[in-house]
Amino acid sequence: MDSRYLQEKEELKSQSGINEERRNFLTAGLVGGAVAAGALVAGAAQAQQLAQAPALTDKPWWPHPKWGKDDMAGASNWMTPAKVLDSVKLIKDGKVYRIGRVYESAMPKFGERAFTLRIPGGPTGGPFGKNMLVYNDEYLSTEIGQTGTQFDGLGHIGIQMGKDGDKNEMRYYNGFTGQEIGGAYGLAKIGIENCKPFFTRGHLFDVEAVKGKMMEAGEEITVADLRAALQKQNMQEAEVKEGDAVFFNTGWGKLWMKNNDKFNGGEPGIGLEVAKWCIDKGVCLTGGDTWAVEVVPNPNKDLAFPVHSELITKHGIYNHENMDFSGLIADGKYQFVYIFSPAPIKGATGSNGGPIAVT
Repeated sequence: MDSRYLQEKEELKSQSGINEERRNFLTAGLVGGAVAAGALVAGAAQAQQLAQAPALTDKPWWPHPKWGKDDMAGASNWMTPAKVLDSVKLIKDGKVYRIGRVYESAMPKFGERAFTLRIPGGPTGGPFGKNMLVYNDEYLSTEIGQTGTQFDGLGHIGIQMGKDGDKNEMRYYNGFTGQEIGGAYGLAKIGIENCKPFFTRGHLFDVEAVKGKMMEAGEEITVADLRAALQKQNMQEAEVKEGDAVFFNTGWGKLWMKNNDKFNGGEPGIGLEVAKWCIDKGVCLTGGDTWAVEVVPNPNKDLAFPVHSELITKHGIYNHENMDFSGLIADGKYQFVYIFSPAPIKGATGSNGGPIAVT
């Protein structure tokens, strides 16, 4: 074995240990809490029923009341010529900000997800021709839509409505079942290729500034916090229109590549109160400087990632995670045009990519 192989093996072993700790945290804090609480009340059967209960409503969320029963694009349907023309009015100085992170193997990742890039051959091919051309290709092994700055598609999150493992009662956006969308080689329906490119008005809520410090894991952003941020930033709530995107800065992103264990160990974020506010506003997308955007663990220990299921599964509202707002905040820019075109990988659950903000 060469030294490079041994080094890679040790890196994988170290990463495995971190992933094991993270799984233990999530199992104990998100799932174990629900099961234990249910067992104390009425046993495991009631705990399972509790875990399956919709968080904001017990009514079916399909067919979609606006986009129809066959829709697979969700809130990206707000991207119309009228929305683009309205959004472009926010561009005053023409400055472009990268609001995504650099992708690299050392970045924090959820669970056992991986990000491994290799350039085989070095160079990969050549030389060719009298000009002796050589070239490099990369080989990337990763959950391409669910690592780094990641964009959650509609096929990423579903809800088990019946017996465990019954794919006919495993419901996703617009009521599509696990049986309908399932496939070993990509989603048969609601894959990311159905999502339309985004060009819309973006609104950033700097909640870290409201709090005067970085928020902590398990600390929930409330509607009162949003209104305080609006006041501090000299913005009006009515400025958030249907089809706009909203983003939340908690300060948690300062841990990125500095304390990955703490970053992965939980997070501040929005809860069901703000989720309802987003639904009522008709936003197309939420985003944040954290790995889930929503508060983890949820204050209600019976619920695991309920904001994901409310926004993505029930309303087709997309989610953009692990974003970087430092440039916008440094310049005092809280309203901008958000531009992002998901990689149209047929059957994918989400997308990587480089979102930008233009002011």
